[in-house]
Amino acid sequence: MASTLTLKLTNRSPKQPIKKLPATIDVPADATIEDVKAIVARQSGISDHNRIGIFNPATNKTFKDRRAQVGQDADIVKSKELLIKDLGPQIAWRTVFLLEYLGPILFHVGAVVFRPYLYKDVASHPLSDTQRLVFAMFVAHFVKRELETLFVHKFSASTMPARNIFKNCFFYWAFSGALDPVVDLVGAVIFVLGELANASVHLHLSSLRSRGGTERRIPSGLGFSLVTCPNYLFEILSWVGVIIASRDWSVLVFIAIGAAQMAAWAKGKEKAYRKEFGDKYKKKRYVMLPGLI
Repeated sequence: MASTLTLKLTNRSPKQPIKKLPATIDVPADATIEDVKAIVARQSGISDHNRIGIFNPATNKTFKDRRAQVGQDADIVKSKELLIKDLGPQIAWRTVFLLEYLGPILFHVGAVVFRPYLYKDVASHPLSDTQRLVFAMFVAHFVKRELETLFVHKFSASTMPARNIFKNCFFYWAFSGALDPVVDLVGAVIFVLGELANASVHLHLSSLRSRGGTERRIPSGLGFSLVTCPNYLFEILSWVGVIIASRDWSVLVFIAIGAAQMAAWAKGKEKAYRKEFGDKYKKKRYVMLPGLI
């Protein structure tokens, strides 16, 4: 195999071309998709190489594994061509997650802190035990999410288009629920168990990937014998605890919308596992909720 590859570069979007895109580039045969992005960005005068999208000329699909070597891809070696697109300004996925989960924290803490300024008769209407419980559960959930984002999660993709940050944050910032002892206790127990199980699954998934890596392994352990994505199952379970404690329809709307999105992600992961691991992967009938989804 040649030590270098000469690759033709073609604008994937003729209506929005990269004006300074070189006609060809020479890259080492062992160069990764990430390396090629950096080369294309440098020669095209684009400062952030994460803006460069590289697509397979045969399938027109993006190369998701940024550490894949171009010299080992049959379609690239055969066609000696890459489709290139400027994806626009980018934002780091870790930043996206931090911003998403920050909204509910600020909203709920702010509602409590500024309550005396929002209600004239606040002294005669103190927070009930249920409101305090649900407040603590909401904030605890999203603080855990923030800590996981900082210290647990590993991202296969470095960035996403910055314009999507508003769409991603809208759900978390816009849909946050408002704030009988036995029922509260049951809700609290379900919430805590769900959060602990969810965190356990996240830690296991994180252990399957090296820092900065894109490799995939077959997950196992708590919940994986039941569904493809037990982290989603346990997250929904924790929110069931919040619904029980709050008895508020807005919380139900919040998790119903979230569950619909998680179901789509879970179905995609099941499909990806089957495609990548074949017979080594034990196929799951249900991807998120046993007996339902």
